Amino acid sequence: MQYETVVPGRFLARPNRFIARVEAEGGVQTVHVKNTGRCRELLVPGAAVYLEKSGNPRRKTAYDLIAVQKGDLLINMDAQAPNRVFAEWLIPRLPQGAVLRREYAYGDSRLDFCVEGPRGRFLIEVKGVTLEEGGAARFPDAPTERGVKHLRELRKAAEAGLGAALFFVVQMEGMRSVTPNDETHPAFGAALREAAAAGVRVCAYDCAVTPGSLAIRNEVPVLL
Repeated sequence: MQYETVVPGRFLARPNRFIARVEAEGGVQTVHVKNTGRCRELLVPGAAVYLEKSGNPRRKTAYDLIAVQKGDLLINMDAQAPNRVFAEWLIPRLPQGAVLRREYAYGDSRLDFCVEGPRGRFLIEVKGVTLEEGGAARFPDAPTERGVKHLRELRKAAEAGLGAALFFVVQMEGMRSVTPNDETHPAFGAALREAAAAGVRVCAYDCAVTPGSLAIRNEVPVLL
């Protein structure tokens, strides 16, 4: 996936979850943060960031914060990007006759995708990963009751005989593994292991990241 007009900047502050102050294009800009997670290890004063400039003059903020440099690692932190890049990656790989449906209602949840084909339904929930610790990726970076609920629905689907998968899109390159962040949200780790034991496929892929693009790259081991 490609972004339109991308400009570099320097992160200054984040007054709330939705906006940040960034020095860019000759001044201090108020920008929209496309990630409501904590991102405390990423958005530190002075960090190099990248902004997508909006072409909509009616917007309250003219920029979206989409990526940040953490040492030698460029991390895409756009929370909308994982679903977009996953769909781009999956569609050419669908079996003949299969249809990809988005925002698929199942049980008490709305899951990201459902592949409907000759072999039946395959439900997929996508999670973007931006937290890195010592060369390993971890999820989540903040408690996610919604994530736990999705895992329970995937487990029920697998137990009912449907295909089900949790797909981690690691929004950076070169991670050696992905693990549940039990210290931050033990319930998510427990639900993930229960889902995997019930037959839910758990997989992860890293991404090639540039300031203006994101593309799924290689599979990364998931350590439960």
